Amino acid sequence: MLNKNIKLIIAGLIVITSIWQFTENNIGNGIFLLLLTAIPVFLYYRNEFILLAFLKLRKQDFEGAQKWLSYIKNPESALIRKQQGYFNYLHGIMLSQTNINQSEKYFKKAIELGLSMDMDLAVAKLNLAGIALSRRRKLEATNLISEVKKLDKQNMLKEQITMMKEQMKKI
Repeated sequence: MLNKNIKLIIAGLIVITSIWQFTENNIGNGIFLLLLTAIPVFLYYRNEFILLAFLKLRKQDFEGAQKWLSYIKNPESALIRKQQGYFNYLHGIMLSQTNINQSEKYFKKAIELGLSMDMDLAVAKLNLAGIALSRRRKLEATNLISEVKKLDKQNMLKEQITMMKEQMKKI
């Protein structure tokens, strides 16, 4: 895996090579190289291993997703802030299946670092509400569920929210 700054350096070198090709009257090569610059710039904003982990999670392959995430050794230097949020979000989702205590830490860190999609933020907060309910922290769970309602604009989490409210009545 390449460091995030190395990806920008590669993009800059490709642009410089493209300009050189334009000065040599190789217009086709210059245009191709400019288009090729989009790849390292795209990978700067969307990490390749996080994308592959999301693809594995869509297939419910938690081991495969964990394998792809394990390639990211130092997320603070290799990822930008939003990618670090998604790195923690993915770890939280995978650990919520086995270790709720550890997944809470990852979800809180993901929310702190920021997630770009409201739906991902809603899922993270819904998981935190479930963890708070399991620890009998009703006030915290109520606050988180109200935040989830605001974030869930397509009502995709409506069933989970109603289940949480039913569980809250039992506490």
